[in-house]
Amino acid sequence: MVNTNALRAEWVKKGMTQSQVAERIGISSKTMSNRMKKKEFGTDEVNKLITLLSIKDPMQIFFADKVT
Repeated sequence: MVNTNALRAEWVKKGMTQSQVAERIGISSKTMSNRMKKKEFGTDEVNKLITLLSIKDPMQIFFADKVT
Protein backbone atom coordinates (compact mmCIF):
# COMPACT_ATOMS: atom_id res chain seq x y z
CA MET A 1 0.00 0.00 0.00
CA VAL A 2 1.32 3.41 -0.98
CA ASN A 3 1.65 6.13 1.62
CA THR A 4 -0.04 8.80 -0.50
CA ASN A 5 0.56 11.56 2.04
CA ALA A 6 4.31 10.96 1.88
CA LEU A 7 4.20 10.74 -1.92
CA ARG A 8 2.25 14.01 -2.14
CA ALA A 9 4.81 15.65 0.18
CA GLU A 10 7.59 14.65 -2.21
CA TRP A 11 6.07 16.42 -5.19
CA VAL A 12 5.13 19.44 -3.10
CA LYS A 13 8.80 19.72 -2.05
CA LYS A 14 9.65 19.85 -5.75
CA GLY A 15 7.04 22.56 -6.36
CA MET A 16 4.90 20.33 -8.55
CA THR A 17 1.19 19.61 -8.73
CA GLN A 18 -0.45 16.21 -9.01
CA SER A 19 -1.34 16.97 -12.64
CA GLN A 20 2.25 17.89 -13.48
CA VAL A 21 3.52 14.67 -11.91
CA ALA A 22 0.96 12.63 -13.83
CA GLU A 23 1.94 14.24 -17.12
CA ARG A 24 5.65 13.71 -16.52
CA ILE A 25 5.24 10.01 -15.75
CA GLY A 26 2.99 9.54 -18.77
CA ILE A 27 -0.46 9.04 -17.27
CA SER A 28 -3.59 11.20 -17.24
CA SER A 29 -4.63 13.31 -14.28
CA LYS A 30 -7.68 11.07 -13.88
CA THR A 31 -5.51 7.94 -13.76
CA MET A 32 -3.21 9.59 -11.20
CA SER A 33 -6.21 10.51 -9.07
CA ASN A 34 -7.49 6.93 -9.22
CA ARG A 35 -4.06 5.53 -8.29
CA MET A 36 -3.88 7.88 -5.30
CA LYS A 37 -7.38 6.88 -4.12
CA LYS A 38 -6.61 3.16 -4.44
CA LYS A 39 -3.10 3.67 -3.02
CA GLU A 40 -1.69 1.46 -5.79
CA PHE A 41 0.73 2.16 -8.63
CA GLY A 42 2.25 -0.10 -11.25
CA THR A 43 5.96 -0.90 -11.06
CA ASP A 44 6.73 1.27 -14.09
CA GLU A 45 4.93 4.19 -12.48
CA VAL A 46 6.73 3.65 -9.19
CA ASN A 47 10.11 3.66 -10.95
CA LYS A 48 9.21 6.85 -12.82
CA LEU A 49 8.04 8.54 -9.62
CA ILE A 50 11.23 7.58 -7.78
CA THR A 51 13.33 9.04 -10.59
CA LEU A 52 11.21 12.15 -11.20
CA LEU A 53 10.97 13.09 -7.54
CA SER A 54 14.46 11.87 -6.54
CA ILE A 55 12.96 9.81 -3.73
CA LYS A 56 15.77 8.65 -1.48
CA ASP A 57 13.85 6.06 0.58
CA PRO A 58 11.11 4.61 -1.65
CA MET A 59 10.38 1.74 0.75
CA GLN A 60 8.70 4.11 3.23
CA ILE A 61 6.40 5.47 0.54
CA PHE A 62 5.64 2.57 -1.78
CA PHE A 63 5.70 -0.33 0.68
CA ALA A 64 4.00 1.18 3.70
CA ASP A 65 2.34 -1.33 6.03
CA LYS A 66 0.11 1.24 7.66
CA VAL A 67 -0.91 4.60 6.33
CA THR A 68 -2.25 7.14 8.77
